[in-house]
Amino acid sequence: MMNPTTGHGRGRGRLRAAAAALCLLAGALSAAASGSPASALTPPVSLTADDLSTWQTNGIVWSMAASADGTVYAGGTFSTVRPPGAAAGTSEQPAVNFAAFDAATGAPTGCSLSFTLSSGTATVRSLVLSPDGSTLYAGGQFGSVNGVGVSNIAAVDTATCTPRQDFKVAVSATVRALAVTDDTVYLGGDFNSVAGQTRNKFAAVTTDAQLKPFTANTDEVGRAVELTPDGQHLVIGGDFFTVNGTNSHALAVVDATTGAVTRSYPGFIPNTSTVQDLTSDATQFYTANEGTGGGVFDGRIALDLGTFDQVWRDTCLGATQAILVHAGVLYSGSHAHDCASMGEFPDQPRKHLLAQAVNDPKLLPWFPDTNDGIGEPVGPRVMAQTDKGGHHYLWVGGEFTTVNGSAQQGLTRFADGPDTGAPWVPNVSASTVRPGQVDVNWQTSFDTDDGDLTYRIYKDGASTPVHTVTASSVFWDRPQLTWTDLDVAAGETHTYRISASDGTNTSAKSPAATAVVAWGPEPYPTRVIADGASLYWRYDEGVSTFAADSSGNLDNGFLRNAPAYRQTPAAVPGPSTAIGFNGTDEYAYSNRRHAQPTAFTLETWIRTTTVRGGKIIGFGNLTMENSGTFDKHVYMRNDGRLMFGVYSSGGRRTVATSAAYNDGAWHHVVATQGPQGLALYVDGQLRASNALYTNNQAYAGYWRVGGDNLANWPNRPTSNFFAGQIDETAVYPTALSASQIASHYTLGTAG
Repeated sequence: MMNPTTGHGRGRGRLRAAAAALCLLAGALSAAASGSPASALTPPVSLTADDLSTWQTNGIVWSMAASADGTVYAGGTFSTVRPPGAAAGTSEQPAVNFAAFDAATGAPTGCSLSFTLSSGTATVRSLVLSPDGSTLYAGGQFGSVNGVGVSNIAAVDTATCTPRQDFKVAVSATVRALAVTDDTVYLGGDFNSVAGQTRNKFAAVTTDAQLKPFTANTDEVGRAVELTPDGQHLVIGGDFFTVNGTNSHALAVVDATTGAVTRSYPGFIPNTSTVQDLTSDATQFYTANEGTGGGVFDGRIALDLGTFDQVWRDTCLGATQAILVHAGVLYSGSHAHDCASMGEFPDQPRKHLLAQAVNDPKLLPWFPDTNDGIGEPVGPRVMAQTDKGGHHYLWVGGEFTTVNGSAQQGLTRFADGPDTGAPWVPNVSASTVRPGQVDVNWQTSFDTDDGDLTYRIYKDGASTPVHTVTASSVFWDRPQLTWTDLDVAAGETHTYRISASDGTNTSAKSPAATAVVAWGPEPYPTRVIADGASLYWRYDEGVSTFAADSSGNLDNGFLRNAPAYRQTPAAVPGPSTAIGFNGTDEYAYSNRRHAQPTAFTLETWIRTTTVRGGKIIGFGNLTMENSGTFDKHVYMRNDGRLMFGVYSSGGRRTVATSAAYNDGAWHHVVATQGPQGLALYVDGQLRASNALYTNNQAYAGYWRVGGDNLANWPNRPTSNFFAGQIDETAVYPTALSASQIASHYTLGTAG
C-alpha cells in the first residue's frame, strides 16, 4: 500500500505558481519512492492473461502434449471441434476424442485420429511425446485408433499421424498417466494387469511394448507419473495408501528401474486428498492436489529433487487439477475459492487459473479465468506449453465453457505477448473535510496480469498530470490511495480524473470527481477524525464500487451490487451524501482484513421504515459471500428495535433497545465494547448495556455495512440485509466515552 502524498503551497499569484511547482515535484518524488513506472507484466510472470483466439471442442479436454515444432495435441471426451466464436453445434468438424492444433494460430492441423471403444464411452486421458518427438503415446479408455485395435494405450507416428502397428500391449483398464524416456514408457491408472502380468496401477513397458520388471504396485488409482531430470527416479501420484506394501498415501518416489520405494510419504497428505498431477523443473518437483469432504488439502506442494523433502506448500481450498512450470513460475489450473489461510483471498466465487513463483507460494498477479463448465465440473484439467514463431504459448484444456467472461469451450491459450488488456478505470472521490485543500482518493484498479499499476491524476481538464504514483493491487486487495491538492483556494471548484497504466496499456480516465474547496472545517467529520476513527466512510462517491476512507488510514470499502448512491438529505450538515441499501443483496465491506478487535466502537447513522430488519454493521470472516463466522454487530429486528451483540463466553451476548427506530427519521447509532462491557447508544443517549461481557470472538475478518449473516442470533429478523439509508460510518479502536458520543450527536444534528 502506498503512503498518501501531499503537494505544498496555497494562495494566489506567485505563491500559487510556486505551490504548483512544488506539488508537481512532490508527485515526482512520490512516484520515485514507490518504484519505477509499471511494466506490462509483473515479474516473474512472463505470460499475459489475454486469451488468444483458439478452436474449441464440444466436450472435455483431459490431456495435452506439445511438440518442439509447435504442434499441440489434445485428447479427451469430445466428438467435434469448431472455430473460435462459433456457438455449440455450429461450424463443427469431426474430432473423435483427439485433435491436433498449431500452437501459434490455435487452428487444427492435418493430423486427425479417432479413438473409439466398441462399448461404452472412449476417452483419452494422457498424452506424452517421446524425447525426439517422433512418437506420441496416448493412454485412456479406448479399443481402437483409426480402426487399429489397441488396449487403452497406443503409440502414434507423428510424421504420418498414424498409429504404430508395432506398439501393442494389453492394459486391463484406463490409463491416466504417462511418462517416457528413450527406451521406456511408464504408465499409471486403474489397471491391475499389463501384458497379462500383475501390475497394480503402475507399470513400465519398453518403447516396443515389452513389459519391464519395474513393479510399483499400489492399492488405489494411479493418476500421475513424473520422471526426475536425472532419470533415476519416478515420482508417482494418485489415490493410493500403499506402494509395494509400504504406507505412502497419494505420493511416493520409486526407483525408475525396479519400482522399489525410495521415499514414502505416510501422513504427508491428508487421507481425504489425492495427487492429480505432477511436474518438475531442474531442482524441484510439484504436486497438484484434490480433496473431498472436510479437512482436505487442495493446494500445491513443492519438493526438493535432491532430498525429496517439502520446500513449501500452499493451503488454498479448491482442488488443483493441473500444474506446469515456465520461467520460474508454477502455473496451475484449479477451482480455488478460499486462500485466506495463506493471507490471500477469503472464500468467494472460484478462480481457475493461478501463478506462483517456484520458490514462494504467494500468489502472483496473473488471473485469467474460466468457468467451471460441464462434467464434474471444475474448469481446467490439463496444461501444455511450447514455442513457435518467437513466442511461448501456454495451452489450457478442460471442462470450461467460458474464458475471461466470453464463450470458449474446452481449450484456450496464452502467450508471452503482446499484452493487450488495459487496467480497470479507477474509482475516484474528491473531498474537502479540511479547509484550503482537496483530498483526492481513489481505489486502486485491477489488471489481470500486472500487480503494479501507474496512476496519473489530471486536474481541471488539463492534459498533463499533476501527480503520478505506482502502487500494487490484486483483485481481492485494492487499497485506497490519496493525494492532497493544496494548490487551491476556499470557494473554488475543481475536478479530478485518474487513469491507470500497466506500462503498455492505459485505462480511460475516470469520470470527473468534483470538489468545492471548503472555507472552514466541517464540524462533524473533524470531530470523528479527531476522536481517532480508524475507518470512516462518508459515502460521497458516485456510481462505483468504492467507499473512500476519510480517517487517513486508507481503509476503503467495496460496495457490492450497486447500492443507491448520493442519497439526500444526508444525516449530518454539510455537502456530504448518504447511501441506500435495498435490503436484499447490497452491502459494503472493508478492503482490509483486520485482526480481532479487543475494544472498539461502531458508529453510523440510519434512516429506514423497514419491517424486515437486517444487519446494519458488523464483523465477518468473508467478503463476497455471507460470513460463516460473525459477531460484533448491530442489527435491527423486524419491530424496529436495535440489537448489539458479540460472541463471548461460549454464547451470543446481546443488548437491545426498548424503542423502535424504523420511523423514517435519521438516527445516530453507536455500539461500544471495552473494559466496561457492552453499550448501545441511540441519538446520543445510552439505551442498553451489559458490563459482564468484555471480550468477543477471536478471528480475523472484515467490517461489513448493510448486510451479512445473522443465523442463530436472538430475535433474528426476516432479512440479513438492511433496507434503508446509512451515512457517516466509523469504526474506532477504542470504546468512545458517553460524552464523546453525545458530542457527535450534537454536532450531527446542529443547524
